Amino acid sequence: MKRRTGDEGGPAAPRAEAGSTWQPLALRAFRTLWLAQLVSNVGSWMQTVGAQWLISRDSGSAGLVALVQTAISLPVLLLGIPSGVLADIVDRRRLLLAAQALMFAVTGALAVLTALGRITPYGVLLLTFLLGCGTALMGPAWQAIQPELVPRDQIRSAATLGGVNVNLARAVGPALGGLVVALAGAAATFALNALSFLVTMAALVTWRRTATRDPMGAESMLPALWAGYRYVRHAPRIRRVLGRSMLFVPAASALWALLPVAAQQRLGLRAGGYGLLLGAIGVGAVLGAALLPRVRGHWSSNGALAGGGVLFALTMAVLAVVRVPWLAMVILVLTGVAWVGALSTLNAQMQVTAPDWVRSRALAVYLTIFQGGMAVGSAVWGAIAEGIGVAGALAAAAAVLAAGSLIGWRFPVPDTLLDRSPTMHWSAPVMVLEPAAREGPVLVTVEYRVPPERADAFVEAMAEVGRSRLRTGALRWNLFQDGARPEVYLETFTLASWDEHLRQHGGRLTGADRIAEQEARSLVDRAFRVSHYLPARVRRRD
Repeated sequence: MKRRTGDEGGPAAPRAEAGSTWQPLALRAFRTLWLAQLVSNVGSWMQTVGAQWLISRDSGSAGLVALVQTAISLPVLLLGIPSGVLADIVDRRRLLLAAQALMFAVTGALAVLTALGRITPYGVLLLTFLLGCGTALMGPAWQAIQPELVPRDQIRSAATLGGVNVNLARAVGPALGGLVVALAGAAATFALNALSFLVTMAALVTWRRTATRDPMGAESMLPALWAGYRYVRHAPRIRRVLGRSMLFVPAASALWALLPVAAQQRLGLRAGGYGLLLGAIGVGAVLGAALLPRVRGHWSSNGALAGGGVLFALTMAVLAVVRVPWLAMVILVLTGVAWVGALSTLNAQMQVTAPDWVRSRALAVYLTIFQGGMAVGSAVWGAIAEGIGVAGALAAAAAVLAAGSLIGWRFPVPDTLLDRSPTMHWSAPVMVLEPAAREGPVLVTVEYRVPPERADAFVEAMAEVGRSRLRTGALRWNLFQDGARPEVYLETFTLASWDEHLRQHGGRLTGADRIAEQEARSLVDRAFRVSHYLPARVRRRD
């Protein structure tokens, strides 16, 4: 009989009990960094308003104004994954401090040049792009430290609070930015944003992080990049989360892309009224955070994702026909509930699924897909709106999102929690030859003897083991059966170098990987034999 297992190896674990969304704020380190992030996010929105106003005043070009968002988002697409690799091979706290220092210097320079009247629209775009590089550099590391700040059973709540943070800043930042521009000019918004980075740096300095050193030393950049790619490729649960993101984000981006136009053309609102619409979404995000523990107590993650997608689609469909501002605000409260519910579920799944050694890289892939979906989706829905109007584009996006949510229901994200604590349960390899760290490829073979009555169960269990080998460093994996001795099975896996194999021994394996191995080896009737093969070459001995 087939044993029910959690995705990626190991027996299914019970779902974690839902606690209060606000519970992580009781932890000093999380609370300090969360408040600092809120200040920084508000400052970033103020900066965006100041940059758009300055370019609009000096150039009068709508195209250049639109490029402000491109300059902010493009670095995430270009640098997000390399930044994730960097966050896994250096100290994350130091990386975050370096990113904050970079953004402080860039924004400070922009404030000074603007105050002196020495900045041009293209200079604003260039410095905004450099600011976006800082954002790309810190994004994966900031997401990856969340499991270090809160217990494992509070990660979902922490992810929800992250969504609340972003939406509160989106609601407050533009209004404050407009007020500061009106009272003191664009240079003041840039200066205040620069100060917000100092706030975050101070919060990071107070965080006493207990860094764990990799016993193998830091990975090199290119091998680490490929290791991250292999992990994501062979992690079924992570692929499910990424797939669900692609079904949600591009269609949902229509609301963010078209809401400013809908506010002006269909609701007759100006900048202040648009700010109120964003505020309604922020209120909905806070309300959604309060409701999520109750939802999680009754719904699975799959249900929360599908429900959030359908609710978001319904709000877009209603906004396509509503022309009354107060009614639109009520609808947007529900939009905020759906948005924070769906995204916090996706984000939390990524954080609890990826082990520490590769977490930043996995989150970088998620953030890149998210930003890419927002950028491409916004462009597509903007072009559709040019052809069939804002109302038609919102209705079409609602239909696509509803269909994607229903399709996603058939590809559930499991709620089982996997043991991602690192283990070093493999015996040290006994070698006569002494391979260099970069020597490779390396072939590892494991011979098993399995009674005929356990053969099918063994082959099935070894499929989980194979995925584990591929996630943790193997380039190829196979399981063979001896034609002359059917009870003999030979597992083979190839790695790029001896260093990659030693990293499997030295901490890449997790508790879930060990459980998968134990399940397969419980079906073997005698001790297995492990061999390590190196490239054959002339090895001269003096």
